Amino acid sequence: MLSQEQREKLLQIARETISEYLDKRKIPNFNITDSDLMQKKGVFVTLHTREGNLRGCIGSITSDEPLYSVVSKMAIESAFGDPRFPSVTKQELKDLNIEISILSPLRRIKDINEIKLGTHGVLIKRGFNSGVFLPQVAKETGWSLEEFLSNLCAHKAGLSADAWKDKKTEIYIFEVEIISEEK
Repeated sequence: MLSQEQREKLLQIARETISEYLDKRKIPNFNITDSDLMQKKGVFVTLHTREGNLRGCIGSITSDEPLYSVVSKMAIESAFGDPRFPSVTKQELKDLNIEISILSPLRRIKDINEIKLGTHGVLIKRGFNSGVFLPQVAKETGWSLEEFLSNLCAHKAGLSADAWKDKKTEIYIFEVEIISEEK
């Protein structure tokens, strides 16, 4: 778990990155020496409107780069690269809530009953197809475990809705540390 100061620093990095990119089309350099912020971890950056609507969410399951750098890159991708949404504008940036999800290492499971909805994120993989849901998705949707897995397969991984039942489908779980500007 990161300290409050470290959490605030990551949120500052995400917001400054988006702002600088909007102003100058460049990604700022950050001089970070904190060893916890230098860890190599997967990260998702999620943007929500003031009303709580999704505005962008992009992440990386794993990374060979320092945590602070991945936060910066995923902030750019979430704001300007999520194909579901137009790019964030200067006018709306002040009203966006930034949420950062720092991922634990993946753990492959054999039994879906190991999944704790709302606690575990899930990665489904079969061949070249894969899809991921963060733990927050289960809380937001209220889906049962079977609905969660079927939607993940069909809408994220591009597989049949029941692909999670096939032994050739790999299922991984992970947990997240959530950092949010929203109080």
